[in-house]
Amino acid sequence: DWPRIGFSPRKQSLTIYVMPGFSSYDGLLSRLGKHRTGKSCLYVNKLADVDMDVLEQLMRSSLDAMREMYPD
Repeated sequence: DWPRIGFSPRKQSLTIYVMPGFSSYDGLLSRLGKHRTGKSCLYVNKLADVDMDVLEQLMRSSLDAMREMYPD
């Protein structure tokens, strides 16, 4: 078992691990605010830098994608 979304407060930034990656979320990412991405990581310096509604949408979309790939 592995978490579908992970969160790690780091010294330099907050890291959110999103297992399906970000290739299909360009529209949401463009509205998110100040961030960087890795293959499956979203880096945010502080939560005040991002639109929390868009972040929630991104996380919900990611969870939906994971449920489709790996049903319970």
